[in-house]
Amino acid sequence: MPLAFVLVNVEAGTDKEVLENIKKTPEVKQAYMVYGVYDIIVMLESDTLEKLREMVTKKIRQLDKVRSTMTMIVMEQ
Repeated sequence: MPLAFVLVNVEAGTDKEVLENIKKTPEVKQAYMVYGVYDIIVMLESDTLEKLREMVTKKIRQLDKVRSTMTMIVMEQ
């Protein structure tokens, strides 16, 4: 199963709100607020690479208050 980690930047003060919205997505296996350059880290798992791409582009990036993302697709486990 394809696996990816998505690093998310959000508007200041909206990290909890965005995190809760991200967690509502079934493909999200884990999601955490973090300190550093990014605000949230998300682990996604899906049946196909195409579904992972759709999750990032149509769900996470489209959430209100998300400023940017960086996606890292796992090559080997």
